[in-house]
Amino acid sequence: MKNFIDAYSWINLRFLFEGLLVTFQVALTAIILSFIIGTMLGWLRFAKIAVISRLVGLVVDVIRNLPLLLIIFFTYFAIPQLTGIRFNIFWAAVSALTIFESAMISEIIRAGLVAIPTGQMEAGLSTGLTKRETMFDIIFPQAFRMMIPAIVSQFISLVKDTSLAIIISLPEVTHQAQIIYGQNVNYVLPMFLLLAVIYFVICYALSIISKRLERKLSY
Repeated sequence: MKNFIDAYSWINLRFLFEGLLVTFQVALTAIILSFIIGTMLGWLRFAKIAVISRLVGLVVDVIRNLPLLLIIFFTYFAIPQLTGIRFNIFWAAVSALTIFESAMISEIIRAGLVAIPTGQMEAGLSTGLTKRETMFDIIFPQAFRMMIPAIVSQFISLVKDTSLAIIISLPEVTHQAQIIYGQNVNYVLPMFLLLAVIYFVICYALSIISKRLERKLSY
């Protein structure tokens, strides 16, 4: 019991909270960027624009089948050697997560759009709407409602995947916990239990938001 009391001292908790802020910053930035980029890529794949759609599909398939850890390594170590452009740790983590999650989101977007019956497009065009208006006013809103659970699930995975950036020493919450129990081996169990609680609360909150949003949009 004393190990838990000592491990959860104010100094250690504040240190963990600083790491949690970094986790939130990285996750939120990557979520916004990956949603924007993933939506664009998903639409390009759905639109079947000759060479462009095939090329985007190839790139997405390659990225989706690579380990995220490898992408993090590549972003932080390989890109500077190949291009001379060096990211700081924060943006290296954000870039790697954005690249990986954009590929995942693009497949969700594409699948959602494909799931809408082709008759919806024909019906929209027959009413005098342009193809663009039909897509954004009729097709995409319906598809988005179906995509919500999968998209939120992917973002929940993203939050958990931020812990992989520990490999490049990103000072997120898992990294901070490692430093704490690295100073005292008796803090290993308390730290891992606290990390489990932290990740559970964050991810469970996102799942609740997803369910409420899904119910709201279904009306």
